[in-house]
Amino acid sequence: MAVRLLKLRNCQAKTVQDITQLPFKAFYDCVIEEIRKGARVVSFFGKPQGAGTIVLMMILAYDKEGYLAPFSTVVTDSYDSLTVHIPEVHWFEREIFEQWGVRPEGHPWLKPIRFHAPLRRNVNDCDEKEILPSCTQFFSVEGEEIHEVAVGPVHAGIIEPGHFRFQCHGEHVFHLEISLGYQHRGIEKTLIGGPDKRTIHYMETVAGDTTVGHSLAYCQAIEGITDCEVPLRASALRAIMLELERLANHTGDLGALAGDVGYLPTASYCGRLRGDFLNVTAFICGNRFGRTMIRPGGVMFDLNDTMIAEVQKRLVKTFEDVKNAVSLLWGSSLVVDRFDETGSVTKQAALDLGLVGVSARACGIERDVRFDFPTGIFQFSQIPLSTHSSGDVFARAFVRWLEIQRSVEFVMDQLHNLPGGKIVVPVPSIKRDHMVISLVEGWRGEICHVALTDKKGSIAYYKIVDPSFHNWMGLAMALRGEEISDFPICNKSFNLSYCGHDL
Repeated sequence: MAVRLLKLRNCQAKTVQDITQLPFKAFYDCVIEEIRKGARVVSFFGKPQGAGTIVLMMILAYDKEGYLAPFSTVVTDSYDSLTVHIPEVHWFEREIFEQWGVRPEGHPWLKPIRFHAPLRRNVNDCDEKEILPSCTQFFSVEGEEIHEVAVGPVHAGIIEPGHFRFQCHGEHVFHLEISLGYQHRGIEKTLIGGPDKRTIHYMETVAGDTTVGHSLAYCQAIEGITDCEVPLRASALRAIMLELERLANHTGDLGALAGDVGYLPTASYCGRLRGDFLNVTAFICGNRFGRTMIRPGGVMFDLNDTMIAEVQKRLVKTFEDVKNAVSLLWGSSLVVDRFDETGSVTKQAALDLGLVGVSARACGIERDVRFDFPTGIFQFSQIPLSTHSSGDVFARAFVRWLEIQRSVEFVMDQLHNLPGGKIVVPVPSIKRDHMVISLVEGWRGEICHVALTDKKGSIAYYKIVDPSFHNWMGLAMALRGEEISDFPICNKSFNLSYCGHDL
């Protein structure tokens, strides 16, 4: 029997009662059938519903059609795992198990995804201090001359904690297991009962290098659930800030990749040029990472003609310097040879794992929220998709370079044609018992925020999916069959967020 699912646009709010709720068997069959027809998983999470039951909420994206489909089911202690049919949900199911003790029966490698997350044995267990032994059990390969190499969680330099365990034969990597969650911060739980004065500041620190992306996703969610119409000028300024964030991080990543293979000219230049892009952001709003800029209803800082001219001048100069630095990178046959065919992920593997952002587009997948689910100014002025097909370190670096060029062109166009009008409007009251899904294409990829409100109009549940959540397993797959010495450039070519994962 065909199931009729609720279809939503990006940031379109609906009542909780409108969400399709199915018996588990129908839910299970529906997910498998919709994925087979081309949908993909945006978010999958559990929400408590009293009496020892958990609501499992699935959100599917239909990229070609441009709509989202949320639907749910109710479970108690366990359910049949979807991972055996749909690999992209394996990380989500492990998180549900970690948070609520609901066991996905048949999951191939069931353990918590965060090392220090409290774990219940089952849905009725309220002792959050207990951590099951499976938290520290690692996959192992046995055989003659097989050995393990453990890296982290403490690393050299300024970097967040994460543990990487390699199963190797000599220098050859058979398997990489990634263990995260050493600084789980509980941000999602803190948001319940809001929004309040602190909420926007939590959003700006979900992942510090993605301040604009996450604060924009939150603001869009609030605006969707209040029917707030953001002024066009504010939408254009938001898009400018989002692309400046992309420019800074992509430039920094290209420099870091150059540094990982010992090519110092590009590494030195791009490290400085990343700062120049950050300084443009600071020139606009006073903060290099874009804090205090985006708020529900619009933005807090405007640009006058003098400021626009200055931003344009800085962008032209910085982009010219980036172009020179990157041309040195591509002009080095040693660098290109080091990048080429290193850390490859096939297109099919990327589709199966549900990769997003640069990691997906480097595998030839045309997936971009700005194109598939546009909001704000992106509904009227789009950025061409940047893709490559080889799925290796070279592809991930090259896609970044393509996006730098197109982001500069987009920002310059927006500055030249900046709409007039207000930059912020009052936000109406939040609707009660509603749900909204907000997607933003951050510099790493798709950011998803889901907000559900209660009968008082407060946040009853808030779920954040950083693009890193989708992509960590992509890094693990990229290392299979590689030399262990390839790990630094593979890791940097993904450049995933630890803190964005540990919410």
